[in-house]
Amino acid sequence: MKRSNQGPNTGQVTYQIKVQGRLDENWSEWFNGVTIAFETERDGPPITTLTVAVADQAKLRGILSKMWDLNLTVISVVQIELEKYKLHSQPHSQPGGE
Repeated sequence: MKRSNQGPNTGQVTYQIKVQGRLDENWSEWFNGVTIAFETERDGPPITTLTVAVADQAKLRGILSKMWDLNLTVISVVQIELEKYKLHSQPHSQPGGE
């Protein structure tokens, strides 16, 4: 059975990791090619979101260890569904309909 949150490469699972502070896209290579986005919270600290597809939990732990080495505060680690990031989604059928 194929899981809906697998990345483009078979067996990969996509995660969004939010950390406190601002990391620019230059850090992407150091984190093995993750996608980095920056946002500003109203009246709060800046937040960086890293989106990464990993093959297994060991790879995820490796990325989290790099964050530890940089003394970053991890806010959340969330497994995401790939469909949220597709540009053109297929319409979903309604229960009882065609």
